[in-house]
This record gives sequence, structure tokens and C-alpha cells, in this order.
Amino acid sequence: MTTLAPDYGDLHHHLARTRGVVLVMFTAVGCGSCRRMRAALAECPDLPVIEVDAGIDQALANEFDVFHLPALFAYLDGCYHGPLAVEPTPARIEAGLSALLAQPAQDPP
Repeated sequence: MTTLAPDYGDLHHHLARTRGVVLVMFTAVGCGSCRRMRAALAECPDLPVIEVDAGIDQALANEFDVFHLPALFAYLDGCYHGPLAVEPTPARIEAGLSALLAQPAQDPP
């Protein structure tokens, strides 16, 4: 799992340049569900993840309409494919991601 700490102005530019699959995960300090999702994602070592602290970068969390944590969003070759709502297990993450990426790209948030 790759974790970057982009700032608000850089995330979209970074995602547009990224090839392959990448997840954006919004988290918060002290979030137990976030810890469980982080542990499950760690078992998917080839899946890059950009973690954004929703408490620190509230503008970005608002832009993505984040209401519950953790919140995952999938990108493929710089194109936004949507939110990924799955249980925190590697099998569910991979299955949900495959289904989401099989759909056409959407307008980014």
C-alpha cells in the first residue's frame, strides 16, 4: 500500500498523471473502521492507495462528498470510476474494485 500526503491543490493533478489503478481513501485519526480498512488494503500490496486525512483536508473531503469514513474512491489511468463501498477484506476489495472498474469512467468530483 502506497500512502501519499497530497495537498488539496495537487491531488487531482497527481491522479490525472497516474497510470493503472489507484484508490483514494479518506480517513481520520482514531477511526477504528479506517484502521480495519487500512489493514485489509495492506494485504493488497499491488494496489496503490492515497490516504487523505479528512479532518485535515476538509475541503477535499467536501469535494468528494465524504460523509462516512473510511471512504474509498477508485481511479484507473487517471480517470475517476466512483466510490468503492466494500467490507474491509482483501477479497471484497478486489471483487468490488473489479466490478467498479468494469463500468465506464465518470465525471470526477
